[in-house]
Amino acid sequence: MNDKVYETEEQIVLLENELQGLKKEYTSHKMTKEQTEQLHQIMKEAKHMESMKQKRTGNIKFVAAAAAALIGIFIILPNTSGTIAHAMEQIPVLGELVKVVTFRDYEYETDRNMADIEVPEIMPEPQTGDSALQEKLDRTTAEINAEIQTITDNLIKEFETNLKNEWGYQDVVVKSEVLATTPDYFTLKLICYQGAGSGYEWNYFYTIDLNTGERLKLKDIFVEGADYITPISENIKVQMQEQMDADENVYYWLNDEIEEWNFKAITDETSFYLNEKGNVVISFNEGDVAPMYMGTVAFEIPAEVLDGIRSEN
Repeated sequence: MNDKVYETEEQIVLLENELQGLKKEYTSHKMTKEQTEQLHQIMKEAKHMESMKQKRTGNIKFVAAAAAALIGIFIILPNTSGTIAHAMEQIPVLGELVKVVTFRDYEYETDRNMADIEVPEIMPEPQTGDSALQEKLDRTTAEINAEIQTITDNLIKEFETNLKNEWGYQDVVVKSEVLATTPDYFTLKLICYQGAGSGYEWNYFYTIDLNTGERLKLKDIFVEGADYITPISENIKVQMQEQMDADENVYYWLNDEIEEWNFKAITDETSFYLNEKGNVVISFNEGDVAPMYMGTVAFEIPAEVLDGIRSEN
């Protein structure tokens, strides 16, 4: 590793990918001593590129600075005990408006019961010169954090009650994932799973408009008065049918004999998020639009489907 020289844009991209892979290993509590040493070495190389950026020109200079910024991904903390709560940044962007830390890590495991609950918290970064945006971000993130804490507290309480009453086997898992962070919006996904014989997974999505500091609702993405329900719903039906035609193991309640099961349309309350491309993604929990074996399912709506009705803001 010491002999590596990152001179071209392609090589720098390789460095970024290597950093991201090591970050994944670190956050999964599986990083070996050798990988930890590798991480430190790559970070030194990225830092060296940052010191050289004034000597670079054009696109290489920009990419080198971006790679060096990845140094900010890691807060190096002991990663040996899952019972010790720790703070871990999840978003590899400097100058971000919000970041995510894990402030509580609840773990329990016996031969009959297992809980692995990581409670995320969204942290707004201090904003200079825009007190109104700061106030809105503070309020929005506080509301989301309170909602997440209520969800996870209830799951922990239920788990401990079942432990006390010795009600069979149970698994509870809560994880989170940053789905998108752009100059305009941020989306956090909260993934929940409960198992007791059979299992059930469901998700929550939290999208913040970083221009206003407000939590986005589906209707906020569109021009006022526009019918977005119909084109989104019809496109989902098309995608469902295409997937079923392509794979006999895929099945949605679209043309089922039990009419009331069939998917007809989304609502304003249907879960959604914006991906890195800015496209709307509609998400359904297990059993919402398909048999349980299909798990949670999501449908990315192509941009052209919503042409003319997306809000410019």
